[in-house]
Amino acid sequence: MADPVTLVALLHGPDQPGLVARVAGWIFDRRGNILHADQHRDMEEGVFFQRIEWEPHGAAAGVDDDAAAFHAFATSLGMAAQVHASTSRQRVAIFVSKADHCFHDLALRWRAGEFAGGELVAVIANHPDIAEAARGYGLPFHLIPVSAATKGAAEAEQLALLRLLRVDLVILARYMQVLSGGLLGAFGRPVINIHHSFLPAFAGGKPYHQAHERGVKLIGATAHYATVVLDEGPIIQQDVARVNHRHSVGDMIRKGRDLEKSVLAQAVRWHLEHRVLVYGRKTVVFD
Repeated sequence: MADPVTLVALLHGPDQPGLVARVAGWIFDRRGNILHADQHRDMEEGVFFQRIEWEPHGAAAGVDDDAAAFHAFATSLGMAAQVHASTSRQRVAIFVSKADHCFHDLALRWRAGEFAGGELVAVIANHPDIAEAARGYGLPFHLIPVSAATKGAAEAEQLALLRLLRVDLVILARYMQVLSGGLLGAFGRPVINIHHSFLPAFAGGKPYHQAHERGVKLIGATAHYATVVLDEGPIIQQDVARVNHRHSVGDMIRKGRDLEKSVLAQAVRWHLEHRVLVYGRKTVVFD
């Protein structure tokens, strides 16, 4: 039996009495069935956030009309809203360099059906190291070398490819190039990066070496949306592992790679399931 067609709405705006009841009532009046609902109030800012998922009444062909109608309804409440239908899968491109642990983890999870809300359509790399592995998963591989002298031309080629493939989401799976503000702005869609440290500490190169030198007791990984300010985008997920004076740099790198894989996968899953609402420099994650 096929899964039912569902709609997911993410909305936020000034808090006011009766919002939960009015949203639920709107869905009820249209004979929809609420499957999940969660909400949060920012006590300092007085802002209301909600994620609600429901099965609309009637044929799947009318789901776009229902989405448009809910968007108009949310606007009438003074809410900003995003509405997504389960019939639309997001098209995803993975950017990679030489490190392959995050790439393999994402590809295996995709093959196992963990990312039902997305479709991997391309692997884009600035080095050829992962080409054979990508093709082994049945994923199209595109090599676009990048150097200081060719960065502008390379990013233009990357952007053209993303537009040709109608990509909705880019995942930087340890892609060791900084995307320019021009590329991010022209692409205009979410880019998720995995940073191999617990931001905001130990940003930049060799974070595990920095952590080892400082004698830290925790190391971590951070998945965040990429912005024009390096490593300052809204954080989606973080995790840590405990270490001590007996752990070498190699031990920290191994533990860190495990963290990077799990943190990135969780962030991607939440994004594809429309559980992340960006608000200012932060996110609200309905997990």
